[in-house]
Amino acid sequence: MIDKRYNIKEVAVEAAEGEIIMVTKTPIKVRYAETDKMGIVHHSNYAVWYEAARGDFIEAMGMRYSDMEESGVMVPLVELHCKYMKPARYEENLTVECRIGTFRGAKLEFFYSVKTEDGTVINEGSTVHALTNTSLVPINVKKTNPDIYEMIKRAY
Repeated sequence: MIDKRYNIKEVAVEAAEGEIIMVTKTPIKVRYAETDKMGIVHHSNYAVWYEAARGDFIEAMGMRYSDMEESGVMVPLVELHCKYMKPARYEENLTVECRIGTFRGAKLEFFYSVKTEDGTVINEGSTVHALTNTSLVPINVKKTNPDIYEMIKRAY
């Protein structure tokens, strides 16, 4: 069953510091199971939301995660940073914006911003991923998979 909370609503190309970057916006509606006794979203859910936004971003680039894996490129997580500014609550409609932070041939970083309906940023984070082969040995996709390299470069 497809969870429709994670459908991409919008893909934007924005100017940032003189560069054109791709930004995806993934809608999230907070479920009761994602909250704690205090009625706020448990911190562990943000990593899941980042993953959903990252998957949407990669799909918006023109490829699914599973397509990358089938071509022999794995993207394991090596770092996760998460900063909480304000709490999110049950039934709140949020948007997770995702974009590439840095890209090297063997390393990929994503930036995330979680916003309320009125645009207030309540959370920011980043994830760093290695680009590896199926044995989890780091690879330089520019050399091993130039088509994937170019696709990521266009979104960066």
